[in-house]
Amino acid sequence: MEKFLNKFLLIAAGSMIFLASCQKEGTNVTFKGGTAPVLTASLTDSIPLSNATKNDQAISFSWTNPNYQFSNGISSLNVTYNLEFDTAGANFTSPNMRTVQISPDLQTSFTVDALNSLIANGLLLAVGQPHSLQVRVVAVIAPYTSGSPNIGSLVSNVMSYTVTPYSPPPVVDPPSSGTLFMVGGDPAIGAWSNPVPLSQQFTAVSSTDFQLTIQLSGGDPSNSNASDQYLLLPVNGSWSHKYACANTANEPFSGGTFGLDQSSNFPGPTAAGKYLFDVNFQTGIITVTKQ
Repeated sequence: MEKFLNKFLLIAAGSMIFLASCQKEGTNVTFKGGTAPVLTASLTDSIPLSNATKNDQAISFSWTNPNYQFSNGISSLNVTYNLEFDTAGANFTSPNMRTVQISPDLQTSFTVDALNSLIANGLLLAVGQPHSLQVRVVAVIAPYTSGSPNIGSLVSNVMSYTVTPYSPPPVVDPPSSGTLFMVGGDPAIGAWSNPVPLSQQFTAVSSTDFQLTIQLSGGDPSNSNASDQYLLLPVNGSWSHKYACANTANEPFSGGTFGLDQSSNFPGPTAAGKYLFDVNFQTGIITVTKQ
């Protein structure tokens, strides 16, 4: 009995030592904060933008390290820096605000072309007009879970600029004819007869944007006789050139990318109805919306 008791006491003592060791190793590490980054740039007033200098550097940004601190010392985790661009007065809350993520560098730069694309195609600022642009950097500790509160979010000072975006070259060259026509297999639009009536001519909203509202029968765009597919012609009555998509099966009938003289017909909608076709040569995207 005495032998068994001594063995029990030895095991109990060992367990207490193990528990004490675990408590020491499991000491909580707490986040103590950091210092908001300070944003600086190569320009401080206006940013010149021109298609003639599109390959030149437009501006460079740099910022200080926030030096995140934990109770056990300076953090060794990577930091993600979100360089945010928005219009003045929107307070970085507009739906078109643009964010460029950099990690773990403390600087980045933009060519004229890249910055112009960001503000003209991203922020959707009208070209040829001056706009007030604001820039800031927001630091967060990475890795972090998307949709969850980011650890240690620190916001820099805001820098303000005047910018006048220029019209970037269109992704797809618009028709030199200045006209655009729809031809297709749907009997409602002539069952591939060409030339087509003026009711199938697009309206030029601008030199790079064409629109057409038209009634279609709907059907199966995957059928072999292409009765529910269509093409866009720059010249009515001519099959010499056409705007098409790369692959009928992969192109949603609600729209997608297109190009000149590509290999496949556009898929038509499955449901009958009136549809608005918006062909944007600037972005190279066609959008189809049921009315």
